[in-house]
Amino acid sequence: MSPDLTQWIAEVRTLQQQLANTQADRDQAYNSAANWRRLYETEARQRREEAAEFQAQVEAFQQQLAATPSRVIEQALVNADSLQGLQQQLDGLVQRCQELTQRLQAEQQAHNQTRQTLTSALGDTFDALT
Repeated sequence: MSPDLTQWIAEVRTLQQQLANTQADRDQAYNSAANWRRLYETEARQRREEAAEFQAQVEAFQQQLAATPSRVIEQALVNADSLQGLQQQLDGLVQRCQELTQRLQAEQQAHNQTRQTLTSALGDTFDALT
């Protein structure tokens, strides 16, 4: 065999090995992207379910409030020993409403943060792929 032919064969083998390594890296990047996509979809589904539960709670509270406002007020007036007692009950209800609102906002922020984190990770994976 001539030295040129031997060198050419060695270069072809080197290129074949590089191609195999590149294909393995590509497959690994695809698998990583699929894993991140699966994690994102799982997290998004959980967040949607939690948001739906919170929304259902809010709607239930709104229906309760809409269905019995006058009866609740009448009962509160009858049961209240004084204006101060009624004010305390009202303050308690307002506080509960604020707590639920804060929980909902915290959940929305957590969802947004998770979405941003997973989107960034997915983007980094695609950048690594290219």
